Amino acid sequence: QLQLVESGGGLVQPGGSLRLSCAASGFTLDYYAIGWFRQAPGKEREGVSCITISGGSTNYADSVKGRFTISRDNAKNTVYLQMNSLKPEDTGIYYCAARRTEQRMCVMGPRPYAYWGQGTQVTVSS
Repeated sequence: QLQLVESGGGLVQPGGSLRLSCAASGFTLDYYAIGWFRQAPGKEREGVSCITISGGSTNYADSVKGRFTISRDNAKNTVYLQMNSLKPEDTGIYYCAARRTEQRMCVMGPRPYAYWGQGTQVTVSS
């Protein structure tokens, strides 16, 4: 059974940091581009960041550039999202998703991603 499990969410004060993890089970992430998405209450799901299978190319939403860093460790079958200088507007449920592709660029839209985790809550508040 193919499964993605996110972890690392929580409550943090503005300016703080969190590192989210996306661990795969039942398949290897070696052949999958990974995207991180988030959804705030009453808003549509939006792309936050993505990374290609090699890790050689990444993309970020303008709202998180310079603050978030995506990375992958294929040996651990895990992708990470390091989030620094967090703001209240970063609050939401964060999801990781996997897309089997060899494309050298990753996409930020959710539609191409076939496998999704259950999400982890991130709350930025004082």
